[in-house]
Amino acid sequence: MPTPFDYDRDPERFRLASEVTRRHLTGSPSLHARLAEELVGLDARRILDIGCGEGALRSALPATWRARLVGVDASATMLAAHPPPVVQADAAALPVATGGVDAAVAVDVLDHLADPTRAIGEAHRVLAPGGVFLAATASRHDSPELADVWRSRPAGFDAEDGPGMVAAVFARVQVERWDAPLIRLPDRDAVRDYLIARFVAPGDAAAAAEQVTTPLAITKRGALISARR
Repeated sequence: MPTPFDYDRDPERFRLASEVTRRHLTGSPSLHARLAEELVGLDARRILDIGCGEGALRSALPATWRARLVGVDASATMLAAHPPPVVQADAAALPVATGGVDAAVAVDVLDHLADPTRAIGEAHRVLAPGGVFLAATASRHDSPELADVWRSRPAGFDAEDGPGMVAAVFARVQVERWDAPLIRLPDRDAVRDYLIARFVAPGDAAAAAEQVTTPLAITKRGALISARR
């Protein structure tokens, strides 16, 4: 089941998710900072950010580093806040020349698709020989401390199934997993916001937060999948 796509209908949910992570992340660089470090290390100069949102990856890249990042998203609302160049497109039909980029990045986007394999195939097509695909996704067992009040929705692409799906398209695949208490929610308002960011209705999120003892450390589980063309 694809994760709901509500970025034009309710962009504030996405922005709340970004703010909760920014405010309550503990002890580790953000995922986008980790990806930026990887891209710089690879010396990737032509980057396609698939499902770019409002530009978190662009913001994480060093301002002095000379590279061209093109943001791709299906949401016009997200692209309106992303620095150019941007293009509105489906991840499964990228308007990019074959072999045209050094790196293709997909952060928390493949779970939104009915057929993630098509998008993975498109990422493979647009990469130059030796180019790298980086896909980050959550585990179906993310946030176990909230299991009594919330369970993540089943998705078509997650940290459990995603590596195999990428390996079906790319010959060389590596997986870097995370499983650590990376978020600290200090009070019930923070718990409520964390749940709203995960598609829980505000009233239900507030009621669930009342059942939780705070402060609460949240274990984040997921994977960064890297594959070379």
